[in-house]
Amino acid sequence: MRQGRRDGFRDFAAGRSAHLYRSACLLASGDTHLAEDLVQETLGRMYLLWGRISRIDNPAAYAQTVLVRAFLTHQRRRSAGERPVGEFPESSATTASATGAGGADPALRLTLLDALGQLAPKDRAVLVLRYWEDRSVEETADAMNVSPAAVRTRTSRALARMRGQLGGSLAAFAEL
Repeated sequence: MRQGRRDGFRDFAAGRSAHLYRSACLLASGDTHLAEDLVQETLGRMYLLWGRISRIDNPAAYAQTVLVRAFLTHQRRRSAGERPVGEFPESSATTASATGAGGADPALRLTLLDALGQLAPKDRAVLVLRYWEDRSVEETADAMNVSPAAVRTRTSRALARMRGQLGGSLAAFAEL
């Protein structure tokens, strides 16, 4: 019984790790080390609860919720002396794997990641959940422990901030 449960979790972790990592990279604004830590923490929490999680209809969605909550918890705990770096590494392979766009313009990806990184953590989380994870307003609200109205308001304000950072028009970015 115990071995079957471990094998089930191992299969789940192997199948979802890459997707969790890409989402974590977006949440962490391209900080791959933090993304790896978030995925590790998420999978650790999932393992501890795996016996109960296997009865959940969608363990993958639950893992995404755990990931977002781990990110938000990390942001609240972060030391006041810590500051994110101003520039991303030059490796386009890291950025391409973080955004999932292998053939797109690296400068554009860096610009979008930089703009996303300048948002508040909750704004970043709501945009990643709504537009990267393609979750509904209600699913996003559940993952973030807020009301659907708060998700709609935060989404609208976060998109307005992104437009301001990117020059007011996202039309050039929509061609991707």
